[in-house]
Amino acid sequence: MGGRGSFSASQFPFASDRSLFPARRLAVTMAALTDKSLLSAELEEDGDGDGDEDEEFQRLLLQATQKIQSTMPSAPDSKPIRPQPGFCIKTHASPTEKVFVNVCRSPHIPPPPDLTPQELECLIESDSASAFRIPMSLGEPHAELDKSGNGCTAYDVVINTGFFNKLEANLLFKEFFITVALEGLAEKYSTNINHPEWLVLKNRKFMGLISEQTIRTKSRPIIQEMDLDKGGETQETPMELSHPQSFSVVPKFTIWAEPPGRCPDFLRAEIHLPQVASALELSLELGEDRIVLGGGQAPYLLDIYIPHHIKPERSRAQFHMGTKVLTVVMPIQLVPGAPMLLP
Repeated sequence: MGGRGSFSASQFPFASDRSLFPARRLAVTMAALTDKSLLSAELEEDGDGDGDEDEEFQRLLLQATQKIQSTMPSAPDSKPIRPQPGFCIKTHASPTEKVFVNVCRSPHIPPPPDLTPQELECLIESDSASAFRIPMSLGEPHAELDKSGNGCTAYDVVINTGFFNKLEANLLFKEFFITVALEGLAEKYSTNINHPEWLVLKNRKFMGLISEQTIRTKSRPIIQEMDLDKGGETQETPMELSHPQSFSVVPKFTIWAEPPGRCPDFLRAEIHLPQVASALELSLELGEDRIVLGGGQAPYLLDIYIPHHIKPERSRAQFHMGTKVLTVVMPIQLVPGAPMLLP
């Protein structure tokens, strides 16, 4: 592909079929919660016109459109949630400093990949254990009093409700999560939590009072429309998926790493959507290692994991109205994987 590292569609298992994922490939789920605003469309370029006069008209119209859009209220980039209590962990930051970690649950936090206990065991024994990232919200430390009336510090950690239930049913998942959560708190707040020495309290689910937490929401990338040279026909493969729609079409797609090699700077995805007339028909969500695309009259549905961690907030998408190809450019994160934290 002209010097670009290329990935074919067959290398990307669909997220709806977990049986296709080896343990090492199950990296993370969505990097962050997205808001529900639809993708906006930009100007359509016709190819016909009166040369410079038409280009000047398009430029002025684009400026006017941008001014109008800039005055529209933007979607909130965060929202408050009120978690439910789960269980409480007792540990220490020093021999005399008690620390309590309130593990809470909320449906507003995304779940991690749905591993089996056997897959988790393989992941822990492998060199890729740090790649399995658990979405969680780490609250600010708050001062409390223990049962003896002595001062202590408490942290609130919120995870997905379904994943919490899984922890309660499986000790291996619970111990793995607690290790990840304590490491996340230690890194975020520069505290010396003594990881090996912790205890889940039997008669207490929460230390202190439950308060609201604010989690970040990220808007979906804007898809720009283009109408230039007409392209050829593309093929699509019908496939039934577990989705509210009873029948969906998985579009043909290709993903390139640029430059090719083990350390590319960004990924470029080209998704063929021959039955889509406008970007307004599409809904695109990007996670740190996931692409979810839906919409169109087909209807199209693409839900895949990708082999690199990207920066969703810096990614860009463009729909070519002539070739019916959606191009998504995704910068790659340079920092190695760590537990996924929601503020």
